[in-house]
Amino acid sequence: MKNAIHPHPRLAACIAAGLALLLAGCGALPDKPARTTLYDFGPGLAAPATAANAPAAALPTLALAEIESNTRLDGTQILYRLGYADANELRPYGQSRWSLAPAQLLRQRLRDALAERRTVLGPEESATIARAEGKVPDTLRISLDEFSHYFESASSSVGLVRLRATLIRGTTGGDRVLGQRTFTVRRPAPSADAPGGVKALAAATDAAVADIVQWVDQQPRQ
Repeated sequence: MKNAIHPHPRLAACIAAGLALLLAGCGALPDKPARTTLYDFGPGLAAPATAANAPAAALPTLALAEIESNTRLDGTQILYRLGYADANELRPYGQSRWSLAPAQLLRQRLRDALAERRTVLGPEESATIARAEGKVPDTLRISLDEFSHYFESASSSVGLVRLRATLIRGTTGGDRVLGQRTFTVRRPAPSADAPGGVKALAAATDAAVADIVQWVDQQPRQ
């Protein structure tokens, strides 16, 4: 065609180069971020009530304080340690998280287990009863010191939970410690990854909770 416009060869080369850069830039766009997987300890389905595990009316009311933990456990990261390399370093799994901080998950599990055998109150409920009745229930305090997926070797790992339980009785002369004990529980992990660590930590938590409940039941009653 007579009226067709043909670009200058140098201009055509620049246009081609620009298109190539544009296509390369499109191909370099980042992929859609991977979705973070959230975990907890599972539904915690209680066993059917029987004569052996039915609530015991004789067991006194207990106040369960908020669980304390070190600052590294305040978040929702799932942490692991390479005991065979550097046991002092805590490392987080990248795309896996707890639905709540470990201390909160532990408190939920412990409260449910204690409530199968007695009335369990929170700090505010306990204070309300103390004002109304002039009687303060014993208080269970928990300090969570370790909660990690611990690798003993590259192929062997456990869920490691360590906590300290203190049972306190309030008296007119001040608080009195009825008992204190440290619980350390390990449970094997079925796999060397975040899902395996979660299963091991859930099992270790349930075992620690069972030990705490038994220990509290053995303490002197009011």
